[in-house]
Amino acid sequence: MFNTLSSDPSRARRAPETVRALVADDDATSRLFLVEALRSLGLDAQACHDGAAAIALAHDEAFDLLLLDCRMPGAGAEEVLAALRQDPQARSSDCTAVATSAEMDTTERERLLSAEFSEVLQKPCNVADLRRILTLVQAGTTSQPLLDDSQAIATMGDAEVVKAMRTLLRAELVGLYQDMDVLRDDPGSLAERLHRLRSSCGFCGASALATQAMLLQRHLKLGHTGSLAPLSRFRKALMATIEALGTEVA
Repeated sequence: MFNTLSSDPSRARRAPETVRALVADDDATSRLFLVEALRSLGLDAQACHDGAAAIALAHDEAFDLLLLDCRMPGAGAEEVLAALRQDPQARSSDCTAVATSAEMDTTERERLLSAEFSEVLQKPCNVADLRRILTLVQAGTTSQPLLDDSQAIATMGDAEVVKAMRTLLRAELVGLYQDMDVLRDDPGSLAERLHRLRSSCGFCGASALATQAMLLQRHLKLGHTGSLAPLSRFRKALMATIEALGTEVA
């Protein structure tokens, strides 16, 4: 039997957070502060001291967040991000990127934002600033509820209808999970399945999975085959949503 649906957003089941960050800064003090502050917020944070190292690390490893200093030797924030965005083999090619700088005017800020940085952080900064930056990553990864009962009821209008729809959704997700190994090598078919899935998630309040489906769609459209992070996050959200739906069925 299904559990009673709740319209209280505070009771929504949430996906676990796993956020990896790379800090690239040639100033040792800034680098130390940023890494330790991010770790205090629960992130897995690594550091490097110049642009070349940042490009190499972000090429080989999947990060969720890049904090890039604008004036590093060899390559500043803009050069690092451009290199990653243009490299289809880079594993962090499509993650959230934030530019950091001790000197910032309006023109430079606008240029950086137009260069696909999600935010610009002026140093010195504090933990509150980094907590705000973290919400940029969480908004597209794990802070959303797995099953948002209030959203589902608002969409469908009736709790019993939502229960029935979630039964159908779970069957759809199980089938998708079984097909993932094949779909991974067929981007066109995967994109089509994701398109249909987002509608089902919307009806059922599967917020986290809907967001991950959207991000994976964008990833496939850009052709960034080297980055495994969007596919990995989608699969984690898929499994977590299947498990959450399973708890509603006796």
